[in-house]
Amino acid sequence: MGFKENLKAELAYKNILVKELAVLSGVNRRTIDNYLRENGSVPSVDAAVRIAEALGVTVEYLITGQERQQQERANPPLSPDPRIILKDLESLNKRDRKIVFNLVKSLKAMDDAEK
Repeated sequence: MGFKENLKAELAYKNILVKELAVLSGVNRRTIDNYLRENGSVPSVDAAVRIAEALGVTVEYLITGQERQQQERANPPLSPDPRIILKDLESLNKRDRKIVFNLVKSLKAMDDAEK
């Protein structure tokens, strides 16, 4: 994935609208919209840094989808889909989290059995 896809995923994960990101980062809304278009442009270094800071991620993450090597060893980053699921999981009550945990555990066991 590239900058556009990672930026879209991060906006979805943090539930932030483009206009909110524009305010937080100081990058014009139309400019951010342009980064998100199908054939969108790549941001300048300055814009990428401001957007990354506003989202609480690194520029490297927005560009590559991966964190720095040192951070990966200590705490591997999650890809966008699991991060969204984790965020939703954290909003559930204890009983529902346990149900989801058991479901995932069962699916994993079935998958392992098929291999």
